[in-house]
Amino acid sequence: MKEFMGRDFLLTTKWAEKLYHTYAERMPILDYHCHISAKEIAEDQKFENITQIWLGGDHYKWRQMRSNGIEEAYITGDMPDFEKFRAWAGTLEKAIGNPLYHWSHLELRRYFGFTGHLKEENAKEVWELCSQKLRQDEMSARGLIRASHVTLLCTTDDPADPMVWHEKIAEDKSFPVKVLPTFRPDRALQIGKPDYLDYLEQLGAASGVKVNSYQALLSALYGRMDAFAAAGCVISDHGLEAVMYRPAMEQEIEAVFAKRLSGSIPKQTEILQFQTAVLLALGREYHARGWAMQLHYGCRRDNNQTAYRRLGPDSGFDCIGGGAPLQELADFLNALHETGQLPRTILYSLNPNDNAVIGTLIGCFQDASAVGKIQQGSAWWFNDHKKGMEEQLTSLANLGLLGNFIGMLTDSRSFLSYARHEYFRRVLCNLIGGWVERGEYPADEKALQAIVCGICYDNAVRYFGFEGIGG
Repeated sequence: MKEFMGRDFLLTTKWAEKLYHTYAERMPILDYHCHISAKEIAEDQKFENITQIWLGGDHYKWRQMRSNGIEEAYITGDMPDFEKFRAWAGTLEKAIGNPLYHWSHLELRRYFGFTGHLKEENAKEVWELCSQKLRQDEMSARGLIRASHVTLLCTTDDPADPMVWHEKIAEDKSFPVKVLPTFRPDRALQIGKPDYLDYLEQLGAASGVKVNSYQALLSALYGRMDAFAAAGCVISDHGLEAVMYRPAMEQEIEAVFAKRLSGSIPKQTEILQFQTAVLLALGREYHARGWAMQLHYGCRRDNNQTAYRRLGPDSGFDCIGGGAPLQELADFLNALHETGQLPRTILYSLNPNDNAVIGTLIGCFQDASAVGKIQQGSAWWFNDHKKGMEEQLTSLANLGLLGNFIGMLTDSRSFLSYARHEYFRRVLCNLIGGWVERGEYPADEKALQAIVCGICYDNAVRYFGFEGIGG
């Protein structure tokens, strides 16, 4: 029997052990998609206790605590931090088979030196250990990033967000890690939302453009892209329920926009036409600037409306949506490709049933302008567990070139989540190592090193143009 989360955790063959310990384990981290706060990095935030850094904003954990019958006061409410931690410890005991169990214990081991298993019974002991550790200077936001061997990370930022925090980080030469913004214009597309006009005011103030027409909206967004580019941005991201394709004439889009400016909510067909137009326009602009485009879709958000009204978005009430609208996704990509304006694109579906769809679709739009120009993104959110990762990696290998895959991202708000990269790398090496052990790939260490190191780090560096960042 193997030791609980010991040296060879998740590694079941000699080649898996070799690939992980010799190569993957030693690679730095490039986190090209996360939700870490640039302000907290700029201010080098310190944390008083494990609850602040572990449970604050972590809707993954919140969902499981609710499933354990924990009262909301211990989750998002005003109960003391220790009581919240104890409630989580009691919940974690029951999370057998859940990736949160592994992630939590990897984080406790790597950052706090705790090698036991957390439960309600020892919550006080672990709390005090972590609190003592967090008082050390190196356990600040920047210290944790450095300790995780991160060379570069990309935050997620609305076009209306000021770039002041990124500018402060860039000016501080004592911090060697590059922190770059990612352009995330979701709110600009959400024309049917009740607060859309308020958002246009915010965007107008940030861009210096009065957003009184569809063309003015694009001008405002392009202007903010200039500001993002000045801060080092080379990546965009979109969170969509589905990738739509309902093309319309520009005058029709202007009419839809004017309708919304008058205070009326457009019809669903009009909303889809508007979103298609904006996304196509942005895609062309990304291509012109040499930016990569990420499309995250397949999530049905805020299902519990009572909870949404009380707690707001990103509180743990989202679920996997339907499968990919293949025709519309294909037509959207084709529309950009037809005019030679398809940017490097990463497709993430929250529905694991879409793995094969994406795996075949990306092969339709590859070309010599970039290695692996169109990517299937890593297993995301509800799928970034062992089985989900294995299925995504296997599907990609079956249908494309796994060796060109750009690998893992944290998609997290926590400075401790870099342990997820270790989890992914162990899963990756175990999968590849198994293929070698079974004679499905030759025991060519040089070739295997290139594949493993590429997926862990090197491919992302090349794909996003981050050469020279060190590591």
